[in-house]
Amino acid sequence: MSRAFTPVQIGPWGLPQAFVMAPLTRNRAGDGNAPTQLNATYYAQRAGAGLIVTEGTAPSAVGQGYLNVPGLYTSGQVEGWRLVADQVHSAGGRIVAQLMHAGRIAHSDNKGGVETIAPSAVTAPGAMITADGPKPHDEPRALATEELPGVVADYVTASRNAVEAGLDGVEIHAANGYLLHQFLDPTINLRQDAYGGSPENRARLVIEVVTAVAEAIGADRVGLRISPGHQFNGVGEEPGVDLEATYTALVDAVAPLGLAYLSILASPLSDLTGDLRKRFGGSVLLNEGFAEVTSLDSVEQLLESGLADAVVVGRPFLANPDLDTRWKHGAELNEPDGATFYGGGAEGYTDYPKLERAS
Repeated sequence: MSRAFTPVQIGPWGLPQAFVMAPLTRNRAGDGNAPTQLNATYYAQRAGAGLIVTEGTAPSAVGQGYLNVPGLYTSGQVEGWRLVADQVHSAGGRIVAQLMHAGRIAHSDNKGGVETIAPSAVTAPGAMITADGPKPHDEPRALATEELPGVVADYVTASRNAVEAGLDGVEIHAANGYLLHQFLDPTINLRQDAYGGSPENRARLVIEVVTAVAEAIGADRVGLRISPGHQFNGVGEEPGVDLEATYTALVDAVAPLGLAYLSILASPLSDLTGDLRKRFGGSVLLNEGFAEVTSLDSVEQLLESGLADAVVVGRPFLANPDLDTRWKHGAELNEPDGATFYGGGAEGYTDYPKLERAS
């Protein structure tokens, strides 16, 4: 029997197959960075994923980074996510909100002039797309030590808002070069306080966020996403003793909480991935990164490796709302239109045909 289509238990959720939908930024939030009926339709179409992890969702106004990315810090955003949750549940799916504080990967033009913050005043390379075109990332202000409990509180509030909206839980995004990953990375985190310097200190804020959120909404509603050594968005982490010490300190600290899952973006796979899986002791989701589009064969191979309980699948879900059905029956896949990945309306978002309507 195919491992990919074997039912699997991930945290509290019994899933129909061993792959889930990855967080995929689409830049289509409505006024006030609130989800709309269009977003609800998009997610409900993909309920066959079994478990959906939403696009990166800001836990605070200062945490916004990209244009038209949703948040979970206002009443209007909660109402928008309630619309999404209700329709995903009606279609038989489960959905968790990925809480993503962009940190230095931001421009104030995209968040009404709100400042940009980071562990240290180290500007990210490259540019941010704004309504007026690409602009260099803001030079961030380094957070003061006494401000960090407020960052933790923002994650807690957003997590409670997710539960209020009817979402099944949250995924804390500590990967891909955003704020929490910036604290983990010794080339970005140059702090001299209790949150910088040693691997244990750099892991401290992530541990505090995950612990506080687990206490607030229940650990079985909380996932954590990490990407050790993934040099994206200016991350400078490299394989070696420091990387291993940082992530083992992090996983050792959160493992006793009983989280729903640990999601690892491992590019390439390494011995560290297997070590973190053993240390975590609970459900592990795995993705090999952005270099290759995940295929059914690669899902099977990752599951066969024993490194994961389920595989996180991204781009195939963009153009195939019924990806589970297509893969199960060996049907041809729709090709995604890269020109419509980010921003816009229904075109390239909710208009991809399901199998029964496909030509």
